[in-house]
Amino acid sequence: MKRDFAALHYQPFDLLVCGGGIYGAWTAYDAALRGLKVALIEQNDWASATSSASSKLIHGGLRYLETYDFKLVGKSLKERTLLLHNAPHRIWPLRFGVPVYAQQRLNRLQLKLGLTLYDFLAHDPEPRMQHRYFNPEQFTAHFPALTEVALKGGFTYADAQTDDARLVLELTAGALATGARCVNYCQLVRLLETDGKADGAIVRDQLTQAEQAIRAKQIVFTTGQWLVTESPSRDWCRLAKGIHLLMPAVLNDEALLLTAQSDGRVFFMIPWYGLTLLGTTDTDFKGNVDQVSADDSDIDYLLAAANGYLKTPWTKADIVGRFAGVRVFKQPVKTTSASSPSAVSRDWELKTAANGVHYAIGGKITSSRQDAACIVDTVCAQLDIKQPCATQNKRFPWAPQDTFPAWFAAMQDRAAQLGIDAESARWLLRRHGTQVDGIFRRIETDPNLAQRIVPALPFIVADLMHCATNEMIIHLDDLLRRRLPLLILTQLTEDQLQRIALRVAASLQWTDTRLHQEIERCAPWIAH
Repeated sequence: MKRDFAALHYQPFDLLVCGGGIYGAWTAYDAALRGLKVALIEQNDWASATSSASSKLIHGGLRYLETYDFKLVGKSLKERTLLLHNAPHRIWPLRFGVPVYAQQRLNRLQLKLGLTLYDFLAHDPEPRMQHRYFNPEQFTAHFPALTEVALKGGFTYADAQTDDARLVLELTAGALATGARCVNYCQLVRLLETDGKADGAIVRDQLTQAEQAIRAKQIVFTTGQWLVTESPSRDWCRLAKGIHLLMPAVLNDEALLLTAQSDGRVFFMIPWYGLTLLGTTDTDFKGNVDQVSADDSDIDYLLAAANGYLKTPWTKADIVGRFAGVRVFKQPVKTTSASSPSAVSRDWELKTAANGVHYAIGGKITSSRQDAACIVDTVCAQLDIKQPCATQNKRFPWAPQDTFPAWFAAMQDRAAQLGIDAESARWLLRRHGTQVDGIFRRIETDPNLAQRIVPALPFIVADLMHCATNEMIIHLDDLLRRRLPLLILTQLTEDQLQRIALRVAASLQWTDTRLHQEIERCAPWIAH
C-alpha cells in the first residue's frame, strides 16, 4: 500500500467515496470489483475515528432481541456467518458467557428463549456456534473472576471478534489492488456542481496543501460523525458516544455479556491482545466531533458496572488504556428528549440529496458489507451498469485460499522455527493473513526481528517494520494506534516511544525534526 495523491489525476471517476472507515472501505472495494473507476479519500488516517473505536465484534446483537428488532439481528447474524467463512484470519469465533444471578433483570428461562432464537436466526448448524448452559461450578470454572455470590449458573453462546482498524485496512488494500485510487490525509474542500448536480470535488493533500479538482459521476459520503457538520446530512443523524477501557486480563479465551445494575444496559468484557476490553457506554453526543474523549463520568460508569460482578474490584489505577468513539444513528421520524441512545435503531439507511450526492447513515461494522453493496447497487443503477455484488462469496484480500486450519497450523510451525513465540504468532496470523510471508522473510534475514516490541504484548519487531514500510503510514500514531494498537494497550515510556520511532524513521524518511514532531504527536499516550 503506497500513498499516491497524484493518482487522483486518473479521471473521470465513476464513483468518489468520501470517508475511509468501514463503510467507505467496503464501498470502494465492492465498486472496484464491479469494474467501476473508484476514488476513496479520507481526511485523516484509515479507520481513524469510529471504525477503530468499536467493541471489535462481529455479532448479531443479542440485546436487540429485547426490542424485537429481529430483522436487524437476522441480517447481522447472516453477515457474521459469511464473514467467518470469507475471512477466517480476520474474523474468528468468540464465545460469550452470560451469568444467571438471583434477582437479576432476565431470568434463566428468558435467557434460554433468547439464545435459542439467536441460534435459530443465525442458521449456523456448527456445534461451536450453539449456546450451552452450565451449572454454577462449571460456569465459575470458565469465568473465575466473577463473584459466586447468588450465582445460579450461566450460558455461553457464540459470536465473533476482529481487529476493526485492520479490517478496514485490508479492505482498503483490496480496493487499491483492484484498481481504486485510495488516498489518506486527503480532505474534501468542496463539491463541484453542474446544473445543480454534483459531478466532482476539490480535494486537498493534507501533507503538501496542494489542491486537485477531480470529476466523478457519482459521489457518496461515508464520513460517519462528520455528517453532522454538513447540510443536508446534519438533519438525518443522531450521535452517541461510546467509550472503552483496557483493563488487566481477567478472562481466558471467552468474553462476557453483562448487564449494568444501575440502568440495565448491556456491556461487554472481552479478551483482546492479552488484556480485557471493557465497554461500552451509550450517551448522546453534541460536542465537537474532532474532539471525542472518555470523561470521568463515562469511566466511573464502566468501572461501577464491572465491579458489580468482579471478585476483585477495579479502580482507575488499573486502567491500561482508553478510547472513545461516536456512533451515527438514523434520526427517528419522531423523537423525544427522553429517548435514550440505546433505544435508537442500529439499522442503516442511504439518503440521496437534491444534488445527487448519497449519504450513508447509521449502521454497524457487522452489516457494513451488505450495506455497502446497497450503496454500490444504487450507484450502478444511476450509471446504468448491470453488475451484481462481488463481495458476498469472495475471500478477503489477505485470506488464505487453502483450508484455513491447515494453513494456520503450517504458519504457526514456520513462526516457531523462526523464533516467534506462540502468542505473538497467533496474533500475527490474524493481523496479516497471507501477508505474513513478507514478515517471515524479514526475520530470515535478521532473526532479532522475531523479538517482541514490548515484552508484555504479542507484537514483534518484524510486524512493526512491515507496517511502517507497507501500510501507508504517515504519522507515528497511524502506526502505533491503528496498525498496531500499542498506544492503547500499554503506557509507553518516553524512552520506549523514542526507540520505536527511531527504528522506523529511516523507512518513513523522517528527518530529525520530523521525528521529534511525531513523538510529540503521541505525547498524550506517554506514561508520566
